[in-house]
Amino acid sequence: MPELRKDPILGRWIIIAKERSKRPTDFVVEEPQTQGGFCPLCPDNEKTTPDEVLVYGRSANRPPNTSGWKLRVVPNKYPALVIEGEMDKQAEGLYDRMNGIGAHEVVIESPHHEDRFTYLPHEQMILTFRAFRDRIRDLSQDKRFSYVMVFKNYGKAAGASLEHSHSQLVALPILPRMLVTELDGSLSYFKYKDRCVFCDIIRQEIQQDIRLVCENDQFVTLAPFAPRTPFEMWIMPRRHHSSYMDQDDTSLAALTDIFSETLRRLDACIPGVPYNFVLHTQPLRSEPLQHYHWHFEIVPKLTSIAGFEWGTGFYINPMPPEDTCRYLREIEL
Repeated sequence: MPELRKDPILGRWIIIAKERSKRPTDFVVEEPQTQGGFCPLCPDNEKTTPDEVLVYGRSANRPPNTSGWKLRVVPNKYPALVIEGEMDKQAEGLYDRMNGIGAHEVVIESPHHEDRFTYLPHEQMILTFRAFRDRIRDLSQDKRFSYVMVFKNYGKAAGASLEHSHSQLVALPILPRMLVTELDGSLSYFKYKDRCVFCDIIRQEIQQDIRLVCENDQFVTLAPFAPRTPFEMWIMPRRHHSSYMDQDDTSLAALTDIFSETLRRLDACIPGVPYNFVLHTQPLRSEPLQHYHWHFEIVPKLTSIAGFEWGTGFYINPMPPEDTCRYLREIEL
């Protein structure tokens, strides 16, 4: 029989359609097609991108925007929001509008075109998580911005438009609705129980050990109780902390370890699966929050959103998270 499950933070209901249950081999993943041709993110093509805002690995005697780097961050050539100008908030009757002020940046995760993020060497992958932190710190100095959204699209079905491994940051002048809902839901829980709901989830998942994918001394990866898609996973720090921006290099090294293991387990279950990951963290310049816990959410692109989902806000997931967790844990790396 199908099962309805409620997300304890957002109050979002998910339908677990057990009668449609599948094995990892039942999911059809389109074989990635190599596009070839010119790549603006490759070394020696630095002049075709906007000027870099952050670089790691290039020797000090080489000029900016040249090769010899390990990671670069550049403004998006076709940004969703632009950094120049004023917000100019206006009302049009009952409607509100403002200028599209923000920042949109591309994190080029490796100089090697053929590299996949899942299999980056540890020292290379950690640069990506360090770049997220350092760019959020820098963008937080701009008082126009309220939040920095960090995300990665892997695979054409997940929205990736370039083959070269990269992720993105978007600084926003307003808080995303998803974050506001998370903040409201976790605050409501905290007011009722005087505890962080994320910390309670981590404690319970470690104790029950049925949706815990992997762990290390500082982080856990779990399959959420009410996942939107098969193989959805959350990576969360064991200790309570609301801001990703405050993580030190030791913490980022541990994050890299578990992120790498998590993605390799996913790829071993469903080779080449397209996915998105998104960083959830507190608003810029806010004080530490007792009720909120920063985390990454990894959502594979394995199901479609159609009329029922759009009309109800419910997601239909054909695999219980306990099953996906079992498959992920059984993989030998």
